[in-house]
Amino acid sequence: MKKLHVDAVIPTKANALDAGWDLYSTQEATLPPLQRSLISTDIAMLIPKGFVGLIWDRSGLSSKSGIHRFAGVIDAGYIGEIKVCLYNSSDGDKHINKGDRVAQLLIQEIPKCELVEVNSLLESDRGEKGFGSSGK
Repeated sequence: MKKLHVDAVIPTKANALDAGWDLYSTQEATLPPLQRSLISTDIAMLIPKGFVGLIWDRSGLSSKSGIHRFAGVIDAGYIGEIKVCLYNSSDGDKHINKGDRVAQLLIQEIPKCELVEVNSLLESDRGEKGFGSSGK
């Protein structure tokens, strides 16, 4: 991991058992309602081969402020700045301060599998039933 600016904050975990590392903004930004913006972290890292970095919402920010992240896949081999695309789903402006925790980063192993084209698929209990088909 590398700081790209003196104001960058190395990602942290609040608790030892947390799955994700908090990502911090290095800029001030105002997100208008129903708009998105790329937020700088001024952090770069090298994700190990066979792994992926996934950017996820911070639960409190999403549930209390209506701010969600869009996108969020950091491939192994990408060493540029990690930016967070935030979306304001609320009906009012939302302000991001320098130093705010804006998202969390999970690093996960990528399963080794291949895609194989076939003419038909094996049957399953669910079949082709889509969204809401489980009835729960």
